[in-house]
Amino acid sequence: MPYVITQPCVGKKDTSCYEVCPVDAIYPRPDDSDFASHDQLYINPTECIDCGACEAACPHSAIFFEGDVPQEWASHIKLNSDFFKRD
Repeated sequence: MPYVITQPCVGKKDTSCYEVCPVDAIYPRPDDSDFASHDQLYINPTECIDCGACEAACPHSAIFFEGDVPQEWASHIKLNSDFFKRD
């Protein structure tokens, strides 16, 4: 998993990252019917191209390269991964 969205995004879901992603790897998308039912955004690990545009665009400093996720938010690595394993 390349980039991970962490705790500072919870409850905010600022779409600045979504707007700059060149491959639309951030979910849920603002126009998705279930957008409001999620507390945060997630980066699809198979679609992400590791460009880092989302990290630079995040006004909440919530996005980190997987290896750089602060220990206090390490649980978000699994949360992000699990979001894309759901049916």
